[in-house]
Amino acid sequence: MQNRIVVRYQDGRLLKGITTDFIAGKEAFHVTETASPSAKPVEVQVSKLKAVFFVKDLLGNAHHKERLDFDPSKPAPGRKIFVQFKDGERIVGLTQGYKPGRDGFFLVPADPLSNNERIYVVTSSTQEIKFL
Repeated sequence: MQNRIVVRYQDGRLLKGITTDFIAGKEAFHVTETASPSAKPVEVQVSKLKAVFFVKDLLGNAHHKERLDFDPSKPAPGRKIFVQFKDGERIVGLTQGYKPGRDGFFLVPADPLSNNERIYVVTSSTQEIKFL
C-alpha cells in the first residue's frame, strides 16, 4: 500500500513523497519523491527524524492552524495525548500505542480538518508527552 507522507527531520529538513515500506519499530524505510517521477527511493533513518506525517495530500494548507482540543460531542477512540516537540511544535491527538521507553508511536490528530491522517512521533524528538 502506498502512503503519502511528509518526513520531518530533527534538523528541520523536510521530505515529501510516497512510501510503501514504513513499519513502526524498523530502523529505516524508503521514500520516493513525487515531484521527480524518475527519482530513486531515498533511504530514511528513523533515528534522525522528528516525525512521519501520513497526509491526505502532499500540498497541505500552510494557513491552517491545527486545533489543540477535541470535539466534546464525538467519542474518543483511544487515549488523549499531548506532545510537545523539542522545536516547540505542539500536537494533541489520540493514541493507542504510546508507552514510555518505546522509540515511537502513532497519534491521530484531534483536529478533524487536519491534513494529517496520522502521525508517527519519534519519541527522542519530543520535549514533553502527557496523557490528557
